[in-house]
Amino acid sequence: MSLPVETDVTGAVRDALLSGEYVPRQRLVEADLCERFGAGRADVRSALRPLAAEGLVEIQRNRGARVREIGFAEAVRITEVRMVVEGLIAARAPERVDRAQAEELRGIGASTAKADADGEQMTYSDLNARLHRCVRDTVGHETADQVLERLRAQVVRHRFVLSLVPGRARVSLLQHQRITEAIVAKDPTAAEAAVRDHVATAVEALRMLEAGRHRAS
Repeated sequence: MSLPVETDVTGAVRDALLSGEYVPRQRLVEADLCERFGAGRADVRSALRPLAAEGLVEIQRNRGARVREIGFAEAVRITEVRMVVEGLIAARAPERVDRAQAEELRGIGASTAKADADGEQMTYSDLNARLHRCVRDTVGHETADQVLERLRAQVVRHRFVLSLVPGRARVSLLQHQRITEAIVAKDPTAAEAAVRDHVATAVEALRMLEAGRHRAS
């Protein structure tokens, strides 16, 4: 059964937002969206409402919709919540990981190390997200998945900025290795601690970037 038009448009606009096609504060002109996605104005308006609920778009009275801008301070708060939820998932992963999943985690780790050595930042970033996704799939906590998908979508631009911070990739790589080792060793305490430490360094890096921006302004 085919999905409603507004559902298709919601997914398409979300994908465009997450890939960086639209920038913060950019207007999402209804006529342009109608032409691009082959939908009517009513469908476009309906499609934007879920994105507003997800914190990706803001709808302004008599002015239409635009991409919501998320500053460093809010990104810090979002990432702090993510740290708690990902810690919960990591603590459950060791008791549920099977041999195939353990091998997948190790494989992602090896690919990530190669991407770092080759200086392939975009590949490294994609593998980073894949590792976190693999851990989540191991646990299968639907509610936590929904929360994390929303949180990660809101700070997608900040994640890209963090990936460009000198030395960040190497630190993240070592932390990923700790996460993988703890899960494969079936140690829930170590797994949760490793994930919390990993996300905490992202929080600290965001705070440093925010402070640097204030000094420059």
